[in-house]
Amino acid sequence: MKGFFNGTATAMVTPFHVDGGVNFEVFGKMIDYQIENGTDVLVILGTTGEPATMTEEEKIAVMKFSVEYVNKRAKVVFGSGSNCTANAVKASKLAEELGADGLLCVTPYYNKCTQKGIIEYYKTICESVNIPVIAYNVPGRTGVNILPATAEALAQIPNMAGIKEACGNMEQICETMRRIRGKMDLYSGDDNLNLPILAIGGAGLISVVSNIAPKQVKEVYTLVKECKLDKANEIEDKLLPLIDACFTEVNPIPAKYGCCAIGLDAGIPRAPLTELESEHKKIMDECIKIAGVEHL
Repeated sequence: MKGFFNGTATAMVTPFHVDGGVNFEVFGKMIDYQIENGTDVLVILGTTGEPATMTEEEKIAVMKFSVEYVNKRAKVVFGSGSNCTANAVKASKLAEELGADGLLCVTPYYNKCTQKGIIEYYKTICESVNIPVIAYNVPGRTGVNILPATAEALAQIPNMAGIKEACGNMEQICETMRRIRGKMDLYSGDDNLNLPILAIGGAGLISVVSNIAPKQVKEVYTLVKECKLDKANEIEDKLLPLIDACFTEVNPIPAKYGCCAIGLDAGIPRAPLTELESEHKKIMDECIKIAGVEHL
């Protein structure tokens, strides 16, 4: 299934109050900031949104708020993957009921299933809903890697919209693109590889750094698609230090600080994640300036 979305998506952070609750006022400001700067899709409750430390009640409240607040101004995709297929199906059905335009489902983590298990996992999820599903390949976090032949098999599932690739191996990504081209879409899931993945035919990207710099990320996407690579690289060269800064510590620790630094009070991550170290804050502040991101 091709064509669910072309463009830029932001893997949204979830802002928390000092007392730990979700800060919906700031979340609304974050959503507006994304839409006003050209972001096409909001990916909510993915890894960057810290769902692993949120209660079911909180996640439901975030989904309901997101659908209502966005009000069709952009597509809304909810993370619903799990290391238990039954739980992933339950979460996917709920997300669809609450108004999701699509789903982002990470591979089963920790269990380390086989390639056959990956196929069965996504097939079961896709058969349980009527909306597009994007597979998320991030072996650095999950211990499971969607191999190119497996991605090709997934492309045969009717509502399998694409794969968010964050394996970090460009050779593998090129082979995956070769196998799925014309069947389902490829999305960059690694900000460092946004430009080359777009260049080989990626339909878009799902970005962490766009929490801070959505305008610049969208400009890179647009320029690549217009084959204006010199201009795209000019912007990307200024973005790369910020991208690196976003991963000086575990995501979303730096991204949440970056949001705060530009005037979006994202708060700090929930334990066991910690606040960004002071030396990394200085790096982030400098990189925000280099990227040309304005304070709100």
